[in-house]
Amino acid sequence: MIEGATFCYDASGRDWHDFFAKGRVREDGRMMHDMHLVEVKTPSESKAKWDYYKVLRRIPADEAAQPLSESKCSLVKK
Repeated sequence: MIEGATFCYDASGRDWHDFFAKGRVREDGRMMHDMHLVEVKTPSESKAKWDYYKVLRRIPADEAAQPLSESKCSLVKK
């Protein structure tokens, strides 16, 4: 098993692409990726099975996450 600090050190600053998102891992171990603001569709707007959400906007990763300067993680060098 990999220790958390070892993983963060190894993954920090690297691009990360998985089934969930494309992004990068910051030095505090946070996965930085864009987020989406969505709204639930009305039944008349929904056209197919699993068609529940309407994407209102994409939120850039740097806007969506806590700034690194405010991180309380001990791995962040201040």
